[in-house]
Amino acid sequence: MNISLNKARLKECREAAGISKMEAAKRMHLSQPAYLRYESGERTPSLQTLTVIANVLNTSVEYLIDQSDDPAPISFTISKADDPELFEIIRICKVSDNNMINRLITYANKLSKASSK
Repeated sequence: MNISLNKARLKECREAAGISKMEAAKRMHLSQPAYLRYESGERTPSLQTLTVIANVLNTSVEYLIDQSDDPAPISFTISKADDPELFEIIRICKVSDNNMINRLITYANKLSKASSK
């Protein structure tokens, strides 16, 4: 698969996330020089690294490589080591029925609205 990272979209997503290049590299578990080479267009990350970048920047690999004009993420990769609480919530949802999942979504939405006030 021949992929080409759109460096302008990478920068746009990083800025939309409100993080510096240094913070982006840290969150992506990359060296700062490696991240800078991706954002400058000097290097193209592997598909695995693109997935990490998309997760950190809350977008999709498809958006970053110009296969979609919608920046919204289409999937998430959750690591138990990096985010154990979210991983546990996902694990619970995977073994729950639709009624329980809908109740959890309703509760999460209420919590989210309450915390944004």
